[in-house]
Amino acid sequence: MIRTLFTNVKVLDCTGALPFAGEVLVEANRIAAIAPVGVPIVCDDAVRIDGGGATLMPGLIEPHSHLSFADTAVTVELGFIPPEEHMLLTARNARRMLDQGFTSCNSAASAKPRLDVALRDAIDRGDLPGPRTLAASPEMTVTAGLGDVRLAHLYRENFAVIRDGAEGFRKFAREMCREGVDTLKINVSGDAGTPASPADSTVMTEAEIDAVCDVARAHGRRVAAHARSAQSVLLCVKHGVEIIYHATLCDEAALDCLEAARDRVFVAPVLGHLYATLHEAGAWGVTAAMGRSRGLDREIEAGIANMRALKARGVRVLPGGDYGFAWNPIGANARDIEHFVKLIGFSPMDAIVSATRLGGEIMMRGNELGQVKPGFLADLLLVDGNPLAGVAILRDAKRLLAIMKDGVLHKMPMR
Repeated sequence: MIRTLFTNVKVLDCTGALPFAGEVLVEANRIAAIAPVGVPIVCDDAVRIDGGGATLMPGLIEPHSHLSFADTAVTVELGFIPPEEHMLLTARNARRMLDQGFTSCNSAASAKPRLDVALRDAIDRGDLPGPRTLAASPEMTVTAGLGDVRLAHLYRENFAVIRDGAEGFRKFAREMCREGVDTLKINVSGDAGTPASPADSTVMTEAEIDAVCDVARAHGRRVAAHARSAQSVLLCVKHGVEIIYHATLCDEAALDCLEAARDRVFVAPVLGHLYATLHEAGAWGVTAAMGRSRGLDREIEAGIANMRALKARGVRVLPGGDYGFAWNPIGANARDIEHFVKLIGFSPMDAIVSATRLGGEIMMRGNELGQVKPGFLADLLLVDGNPLAGVAILRDAKRLLAIMKDGVLHKMPMR
């Protein structure tokens, strides 16, 4: 059995407790023991890693990943990537995420039906380096909804599959369960980037939502939803959607509904993409004036207020910012932890716990993932510095001295 002993580290266990000096022993793929400074762990056959006072913490967990997105400026470009090249690109993105300290990813949608499934299985077999992954279907949308880029005179496609009517959604959801996805994704509301269906619109019917949720219940899967409007959030909670992305335009009734369901739902506002689109997309032709004309400034303001309210109500609010676009590229995902501090007002501890301990819960492994505890999976980061003093250091790959996933060092410390 391979044993690794981290010595001379500050342990940030992400239980909410302050860091403490100590040692951590890993046996095979589990954390075997943790001891405070002055109580050394005796294990003569362990590979010893002297942390030099660096912080040892759980690996980061991305609650809203799009590993098959290609950092494009226009989403329709995804439809022009052949499946073979697209799979290679997805594998590259997975490694990029692991290099940035993300040891787990909960997919919010695949750009093609089986990309996530094939990636997840290859990583689990050890064929490819990458985070633990829960695979999702493509985004299921309606005609004129988010992701429908078709034109009356021209066939086009991108990341979404268009279905209309309950039976159309039911059939595709069943097909995705057959192919092995963990999560079924639906686009219940509109979006600022979809002129025919703006963000405050609700475009799926109750029957369509219920059809997908019914399939998920029958096959033991989860449902995640793009739901910006208040009405879309209410319908998602009513029909059993577990993961609600955005929820930025909630009204009081939607906030009450989420609070009542707080033990079973997760909310990820995805503010990072909105912020980058409004402030940093000018080089790709999306000016701040264009963003304001789409209501991005108002949605960010409403989203910040609503996330503060949801946190105060005890709802699990997690990061994850729709990375995978030209101005919001994959690999920069840890920036969302900084957004939680600077925009929403989370403490650094709360923001980091949202990206680790709560991340373990959204990965459906809260009893063994996302904390530094005996018996937990050995997904660990050795960070040069104290993330609680400035969460921005988690964005800097050079500050990640060591990256361990499942007890195996993906990145070895140089010292």
